[in-house]
Amino acid sequence: MTSSPTPAPRTEPFDLITIGRIGVDIYPLQDSVGLEEVETFGKYLGGSATNVAVAAAKHGVDSAVITATGDDPFGRYLHNEVARLGVDNRWVATNQNFNTSVTFCEIFPPDDFPLYFYRDPKAPDLDLTEADLDREQIASAKIFWATVTGLSVEPSRGTHHAAFAARGRAEHTILDLDYRPMFWESPEIAHTEVARALEHVTVAVGNKEECEIAVGETEPERAADALLDRGVELAIVKQGPKGVLAKTADERVEIPPYPVDVVNGLGAGDGFGGALCRGLLAGWDLEYLLKFANVAGAIVATRRECSTAMPTTEEITSVIGHAPVSPAVAAGTNGVRQ
Repeated sequence: MTSSPTPAPRTEPFDLITIGRIGVDIYPLQDSVGLEEVETFGKYLGGSATNVAVAAAKHGVDSAVITATGDDPFGRYLHNEVARLGVDNRWVATNQNFNTSVTFCEIFPPDDFPLYFYRDPKAPDLDLTEADLDREQIASAKIFWATVTGLSVEPSRGTHHAAFAARGRAEHTILDLDYRPMFWESPEIAHTEVARALEHVTVAVGNKEECEIAVGETEPERAADALLDRGVELAIVKQGPKGVLAKTADERVEIPPYPVDVVNGLGAGDGFGGALCRGLLAGWDLEYLLKFANVAGAIVATRRECSTAMPTTEEITSVIGHAPVSPAVAAGTNGVRQ
C-alpha cells in the first residue's frame, strides 16, 4: 500500500489517533422508502473510526486516522474529504488490490436504518499491515481509538495487536465495541477476539448487544462490571431509550437520553465517541462528560448524514452549559485547540 503525500514531519504527539473503517456513505435523499424506490442520493465520508476522528476534530481535537482506501475515484474523494473535515490524512493509505468500500442505507425514522456494506472481497482498511503503523506516534498519542471491526480478519487483526503492543495500555486507549455481525465468521470468534483486545485497553464503549459479544452480559450493570473485571478503567454502556451508564472502580454515573426528533440514527455513536474524546482530554468530571457526549450523539441523529453532521462544542454547550473550568484547562494544558 502507498500512503497519502506526507505532510511536514510531526514532533508533537496527536491528541487522537483512530484506526479502522473508512468508506463512502451513499445515503438516500428520500425517507421511508426502500432503495429500489429511491431516486437521489448524497455522497459522504463514512466509516466509524474515521467518523470519530472527524467528530473530535469539530471540537478542536488534533486528530489523525490510520486506514486505507482503494486506488479509485472514491478513494481520492475520501483522502481529500478527511483533510477537508480537519483530520490529518498522512496514514490514509492507498491499496492497489481492493476497491474503496461503499455503504448504502435506508432511512425509516425514527428507529430503522438498514445498512448495506459493499466491502467484498475485502475492504482496504482490513488489509492494513504493521508497515502502516507509526508506533512512536501511536505510543505518544493522548488518545488511541480502535474498533472491533478491525479484529475481524487478518492482516488487520495482527496490525491492531501490534498497535496495542506499541501503546502498552497507556491511559485513554479506547476500544469501541462496534460489533457488526456481517464482518465476522461467527459470534464465538468475535467474542474470543474482543476478549483478547480488552486486555490492552483502558476504556470500552458499547451498547448492550455489543457488551454481550465482549463479556457475555447484556444487563448494563453486570456488563459494566464485567468490563471493569477485564482491567478496563472506564466502562460505558449505551442503553438506548434508558440513556447511558458509565462505571469506574469507584464511580457510577447514569444519565437519561436527550430527546430529539430522529432523522437518521446512523453516526450518532460516532458523534458520541468524538465528544467523549474531547471530554477525556479536558479532564471533565464523568457526569458532564456523559451529558456532553450524549447530546452530541443526539444532535447527529437529527441530521441525514454522519461525518458532516458532527456538532461543534458550542452547539452542545448551548444545550447543557459549559463545564466547570479545571486548573489544567485554565492554564491551556489540556491539549485541545481552543
